[in-house]
Amino acid sequence: QVQLVESGGGLVQPGGSLRLSCAASGIIVTRSGMDWYRQAPGNEREWVAGLYSGGTTNYTDSVQGRFTISRNAPENTVYLHMNSLKPEDTAVYYCKTQFQGRAYWGQGTQVTVSS
Repeated sequence: QVQLVESGGGLVQPGGSLRLSCAASGIIVTRSGMDWYRQAPGNEREWVAGLYSGGTTNYTDSVQGRFTISRNAPENTVYLHMNSLKPEDTAVYYCKTQFQGRAYWGQGTQVTVSS
């Protein structure tokens, strides 16, 4: 059974940094494509970043150069390193993977960027 558990969210001032974690079970993150999404109040869920089995990464334009997605094989965990945070980055952040034709989502972690 695939499970994804996010953590690391919180309140941070503009310009600050956070590292989100997505601990996976039931899949091997180095063999799976992993994505981060976010959803702000009143908005649709949007894709933020992806890390694929070959190591390729992609980012949405608004976070390019500020966010980095990475993975740790022994911990079977994917991270989202977020720097230079802006108020518009405030959202619930989710990790997602696909396994055997089905999408799996974590429960989300809240990130609030405010002074």
